Amino acid sequence: MPDTPRRPASRPRRPTEKSSSPPSPQGKPGALRADEGLGQERLQKVLAARGIASRRAAEEIIKAGRVKVNGRVVREMGVKVDPERDNILVDNKQLARPRMRYIILHKPSGYITTTSDERGRWTVMELVDVQERIVPVGRLDRDTEGLLLMTNDGEVAHRVMHPRYGIQKEYHALVSPLPDREAVRALGAGVELRDEWGQSERTAPAKVSLLPVKHGEQWIRIVISEGRKRQVRRMLEAVGCEVQKLVRVRLGPLVLTGIPKGAWRELTPGERRELFVALKIADPEMPTEERE
Repeated sequence: MPDTPRRPASRPRRPTEKSSSPPSPQGKPGALRADEGLGQERLQKVLAARGIASRRAAEEIIKAGRVKVNGRVVREMGVKVDPERDNILVDNKQLARPRMRYIILHKPSGYITTTSDERGRWTVMELVDVQERIVPVGRLDRDTEGLLLMTNDGEVAHRVMHPRYGIQKEYHALVSPLPDREAVRALGAGVELRDEWGQSERTAPAKVSLLPVKHGEQWIRIVISEGRKRQVRRMLEAVGCEVQKLVRVRLGPLVLTGIPKGAWRELTPGERRELFVALKIADPEMPTEERE
């Protein structure tokens, strides 16, 4: 059985651009944006995240000359390291690898898919509380809801986002007006989208179908394997449809079912296994005979 979905702690509201917008997050100095990947971060932060000591105590450990990075003793503050590539020793002992986290978040509308925002808007990081340093994989725009994968596994993040691996993304959209038969055909075959520099490029073929009417509303299902900026919204706009609501319900083998809006949970072992198979990654926790 999957973990019980967890909801974030409630936070006070403050005025924002729109009254319907979520509250502004507390700032997180030095946090990476989602598009910066898992790259470099301050050494004391890495030590704290790996459970060596608190951030303040880690600074004292560094000042005492107890930390080596790639064979060199580091005593100064502010040194940035890549914990995935750099060789970090504390008291001549190898820094333990962090626990790998694979989390599904049901992102609500109004949250920015990034780890920090200079304009003080809510980010998806305010919804998930884990010790490890995770990042959102790919982007859902502010008004889009649905399934968002978050992890500290750089290889998984890279492969999910890279078009070479063809990970499908399924969206359900409420639009006005409904696309006619010709528009559905065009969406399926690929439509021309113009980027911010004025260059035009055709989208890859997509799977498009109308969903059964629910609560008097007619939704459309779109499955793509690309990940361009605001792609589904732009595709629908290209055939004359205005998006009223957009929800991502599936990412590869992962589905949103059973997770309330704003809540999150860890992937089950089965879900992780299916994801690794889809990404052509050997799961280190999978028994050898199952990998073969």
